[in-house]
Amino acid sequence: MDCSKLAENGTPELGIEFNSEEDAYKFYNKYAFKMGFSVRKDYLNKDKDGVTTSRRYSCCKEGVKRKYEGDVMPKRTQAPTKTGCGAKMVIVLFRGTMKYRVHDLVLEHNHELHIAQCAHMMPSQRKVSVAQGFQAEISEDAGLSLKQSHELMGTEAGGMGNVGYTRDDLKRYLRTRRERSLKYGEAGSMLNYFQEQTLENPSFFHAVQLDCEEQITNIFWADAGMLIDYNFFGNVVTFDTTYKTNKEYRPLGVFVGFNQHRQIVIFGAALMYDETIDSFKWVFGTFLEAMCGKHPSTILTDQDHAMAAALSIVMPETFHGLCTFHIRRNFMKHLGNHYKENSDLPYMFGACMYEFEEVEQFNRVWEAMVKKHNLENNEWLSGLYKIHDKWARCMMKERWTAGMRSTQLSESLNAAIKNHLKLDHNLVQFFRHFNRVVDEKRHNELIAEYEMRQKLPMVGLRQTPMLVHASETYSPTVFAAFQNEYGESTAMVILRQQDAAMFVEFAVMRYDGGSERTVVFNRNDLSVRCSCKKYENEGILCGHALKEFDTVGIKIIPPEYIKRRWTKRARAGDCFDRRGQEVVADPKVMISTRYREFAPAMIKVATRAAMSKDTSKVAITVISDLSKRVELLLSESEEQPLQNQKNLNMEKRDKIEMVNEMGEAVVARGIKK
Repeated sequence: MDCSKLAENGTPELGIEFNSEEDAYKFYNKYAFKMGFSVRKDYLNKDKDGVTTSRRYSCCKEGVKRKYEGDVMPKRTQAPTKTGCGAKMVIVLFRGTMKYRVHDLVLEHNHELHIAQCAHMMPSQRKVSVAQGFQAEISEDAGLSLKQSHELMGTEAGGMGNVGYTRDDLKRYLRTRRERSLKYGEAGSMLNYFQEQTLENPSFFHAVQLDCEEQITNIFWADAGMLIDYNFFGNVVTFDTTYKTNKEYRPLGVFVGFNQHRQIVIFGAALMYDETIDSFKWVFGTFLEAMCGKHPSTILTDQDHAMAAALSIVMPETFHGLCTFHIRRNFMKHLGNHYKENSDLPYMFGACMYEFEEVEQFNRVWEAMVKKHNLENNEWLSGLYKIHDKWARCMMKERWTAGMRSTQLSESLNAAIKNHLKLDHNLVQFFRHFNRVVDEKRHNELIAEYEMRQKLPMVGLRQTPMLVHASETYSPTVFAAFQNEYGESTAMVILRQQDAAMFVEFAVMRYDGGSERTVVFNRNDLSVRCSCKKYENEGILCGHALKEFDTVGIKIIPPEYIKRRWTKRARAGDCFDRRGQEVVADPKVMISTRYREFAPAMIKVATRAAMSKDTSKVAITVISDLSKRVELLLSESEEQPLQNQKNLNMEKRDKIEMVNEMGEAVVARGIKK
């Protein structure tokens, strides 16, 4: 009797035949689901060739729990589930037909069967399918908890009973997945993850530093998108190691900057073993290597002495500014005991940091503050004054900072990272969840790009040529800042004007008072310089300069005063990696774009060609020739990268060989704790 003949009643009978052992199990398990018991695979016999000759399937309540033989009973024991049930189905292989036949069968149970509503909870009925497992992995990578993921799948399936597994099954599945991803240890799995990223996009950059014991200490990585971002916006960078990752409490160093929408962009990241000069030297040096040796104009950090020492060695030509946020925090830490009710100490210190634009004024107020509050012997304050060129406005106003004065960009990023990461995450999980943060920031930029093209700029004075020009040139965020400056210019008055052969000097001030500014205009090259230095510091013309332009009849922004990084086309142009190859953020996007271009045209040709037999023959002939030419070109283009791989990819191959040769030295011994 064949199993297909039992489709109507589905009840096991002696003599039923099955094509395979798996067919027999599925049939009996389906019967068990209908009846309300769970199936367990019991003994099996195999011949010398490994072919199963017989197998028994039993009720999961078969057998009895062994009695505890120790002297002291354990406090916690699991409730017994076995009742000695004898229900079973035994199959035997018949050599003549090479099919499995039911040889022994017992249908009676000695226990109460489960109701239909609980059938999905029985062990043999629970299984996480491939599709469900993939969805569970996506949910975990997206940061959903186990409970949320299970409830989501239950909702999609129309109820928990339709999911096909329990929350504990899902927990075991994800744990097995994590164990599988770490089968080479954290170090080996991390290097394997980096190699996978490199295969997906050859521009992906990563590097590891080994100590004298050949253990991994510091790790740096930057994907293709980070390289592109640095190419366009990397002239001002902040670096911060405040956030500490995972259970080893390793510092996470992130290189961060602004895009044209004044949003966060990430240029690279490093997991560090410690915060010593040597570690920082390696991180900064590796960062420059990834960025083809291109130094930032300015880098802002906290008051870490090791970081400052490393920067002076690795980036001597880069201006190193200090984060004003950290300085204020350290000010409270070191001088909090000097605070008194109605004390003006914090206000005087804040004015020195943010308000005074002239060095003489800064020095005068600083000396008065120190004397008034008896701070002449305060070592921290004295040390801070020695490096005031790195934080005081009077010294910073001529430095190009894109308007940044602190590492609060990094602090904001740290808050986002904290929302996605947990202390018990392993390294591979850390990288995946860190990528979620990066993707989130990039999606925010896409939203800004969409709104920039969707929404018209809010121009206050529509008949003003300069504002119209600015609205067409700048991104909306920067245009809003420029429009504020233009509004300020309408409130400016010219106090004095001094003409010379080449230069015109204006004394400018707001009509209702304020600081007087000196604006110098060059008649030959139409350049302008203002004593407030806003353009030099932020890349946007100040209201004083705009007032002077209006006076001399300049009605649009001169090209030399338009910083490309603030424009709508800030990302125009190509970017190349350290191998000289063009960097593509996502190669799959280019393939998809080309496909969308070709597919409609090919479908249109196929539709027209199908109208007659003659046109069909012509189309098939042409498509056949075209296919051969395409394959030829692809094979030629693939051969060249293979040759370049031998010549240019020695470094990557050496790293792979290094990992293989080190074996226990790196992979087994892993990452330095």
